[in-house]
Amino acid sequence: MTDETLRGYRESIDNIDAALVLLLAERFKVTQAVGRYKATSGLPPADPDREEKQIARLRRLAEDARLDPDFSEAFLRFIIREVIRHHERVRDGA
Repeated sequence: MTDETLRGYRESIDNIDAALVLLLAERFKVTQAVGRYKATSGLPPADPDREEKQIARLRRLAEDARLDPDFSEAFLRFIIREVIRHHERVRDGA
């Protein structure tokens, strides 16, 4: 592999990383709105049934995309924990 080839791969990786950060930021904007809605509506911060359905759905998507479903599940569970943590803070008035 030439240095130019490696540079091209790295530029693509950098662009994908930037897109991932922007997508996560957008996702968290929406989940923050959900947290505020749940807090004012008296709904619990977590919805375990929905979380498990989402994990199962994303595991299937990962398999279709030839991505390790265990990795995708671990990644999603991390995001879900962060979202719930935020919803709890909103509920508690923090």
